[in-house]
Amino acid sequence: MKRIVPVVLAVALFMENIDSTVIATSLATIAADIGTSPIALKLALTSYYVSLAVFIPISGRMADRFGAKPVFQCAIGVFMAGSLACGFAGSLEGFVAARFLQGIGGAMMTPVGRMLLVRAVPKSDLVGAMAWFTIPALVGPLIGPPLGGAIATYADWRWIFYVNLPIGVAGVLLAQRFLPAVDRVPGITFDWPGFALSGLACAGVVFGLSVVSLPALPPLFGAALALAGIAMAALYVRHARRTERPVLELRLLEIPTLRAAVIGGGIFRLGAGAVPFLFPLMLQLGFGYTPLQSGLVSAVSIGGAMMMKALVKPILKRFGFRTTLTAAALVGGTLMGAIGFYRPETPVLVLVVLLLIGGFFRSLFFTGVNTLAFADVSKTRTGDATSMLAAFQQIAIAGGVAMAGGILEIGIALNGTGTATVADFSVAFFVVGIVTVVAALPFRRLPDEAGAEVAGRRLPAE
Repeated sequence: MKRIVPVVLAVALFMENIDSTVIATSLATIAADIGTSPIALKLALTSYYVSLAVFIPISGRMADRFGAKPVFQCAIGVFMAGSLACGFAGSLEGFVAARFLQGIGGAMMTPVGRMLLVRAVPKSDLVGAMAWFTIPALVGPLIGPPLGGAIATYADWRWIFYVNLPIGVAGVLLAQRFLPAVDRVPGITFDWPGFALSGLACAGVVFGLSVVSLPALPPLFGAALALAGIAMAALYVRHARRTERPVLELRLLEIPTLRAAVIGGGIFRLGAGAVPFLFPLMLQLGFGYTPLQSGLVSAVSIGGAMMMKALVKPILKRFGFRTTLTAAALVGGTLMGAIGFYRPETPVLVLVVLLLIGGFFRSLFFTGVNTLAFADVSKTRTGDATSMLAAFQQIAIAGGVAMAGGILEIGIALNGTGTATVADFSVAFFVVGIVTVVAALPFRRLPDEAGAEVAGRRLPAE
C-alpha cells in the first residue's frame, strides 16, 4: 500500500508535468499559429500558475469537506476539460482562458494528492513515499519535451493537449480502484472573503508583472495591476489575523520547518520556474534548434533527477535537511546561472553535463523541501499546510516566468532587433542563478536536528 498509493497519485502529477513541459518546447510554434509572439505567450504559462495559486488555497478545505478521493477524481476531470479547450483555442485570449481552466483542475489534483499521501503514510515512511510519488511523475518531464517537440515539428500542436485525455481517464479509474477512503473532517467552513482577497492579490501581482512590459499595453497598466495586487495582499494579511480559520492559514508559518520550506522553496522556484520557459526558447530562437531538438536536450535534466530519487533518503539521513537543502540550493542555482555561458560553438556534451547535474540537485531540493514542510505539522493541519505551501509555490513559479519574460522584453527593447538575442538569454540565466542561490539562506537558520524524525536521523543525546 505504501507504494501503490503514491504511484496512483502520481498519475495526476505525471499529467500535469507532461503538460507543462510539452507546452514549453512548443511555445514558438503555438505563437506562430495563433498570431502572437513566443514571449507574449508567457501569459498562457502565467495564467495557469495564477489559476493554481488562486484555487489551491481552497483545495484542502474542499478535500476535508467533501472527501479527498472524490475531489481528486473531479479535479482530473476539470483538467481534462481545460486540455480539450486548449486544443480548440485559436487566439491568445482563448488560449490564456483555457490554460486558466486547466489550472483550476491542477489546483485540486496535486495538492489533494499530496494530502492523501501524507495522511495515508506514517511519518517514518514519508521520505520513501514522496520518492515513489515523484518517480512516476518524472516520466512526464522526461518524455514531455521530446513529445512536444515532435508534435510541434511533425504534427498539429493541438495534439499536445489531447494526449491528456486518455491519461486522465486512467487516473480516475486507478484512483477509484486503489486509493483509500480518507475520512471527512467535520466542522469545515469556507473563508470566502479571504478567498477573494488572496485570489485578487495573486492575480494582480503576477499578471501585473507579466503585462508591464508587453508592447500591446501601456506599462502603467501593468504597474497599477501589480500595486492593486499588493494592496489586496495587505488586506488579506489583516483579514487573516482577525479570522479564526482563514483560507490561507498564515499562523502555520510559526512552525520553523514549514516557514523555511515556504520561503526557501518559494525563492528557489522563482528561479527554477523560469528555466522551462527560457531554455527551449533560447535553443530555438537563439541557436536555431527545432522544437524536437530542443525537447530532446531539455529532457536530459530529468535523467539526473531520476538518479537522485534512489539517493534522497540516505542523503537526508546522513546530512539532514539543513545541510542538504542549503547545498542543493547553492549548487542548483550556480548550475542554472552557468547555462548562460553556453554558446553555439560550445560542445553539446558540456550542456548535457550541466543539465544532468543540475537536474540531480534541483530534484534533491524539491523532494527534500516538500518533505520538510510536513515534518512538524499535525495530520489534522495537513490540509491547510498543503494549500498554503502549494499556493506559494505556484506564485513563485509564475513570478519566475514573469521575471524571465520581462528580462527578455527589456533586452529586445534595448537591442532594437525585434527578437531576443543569445546575450539576452544569458542575462536572464545569470539573474535566475543568482535568485536561486539566495534560497539557501532560510535553511541555514534551521537547527541541525530540524526534521530529524522524518529524515530517519538519530542525533546524539545532549
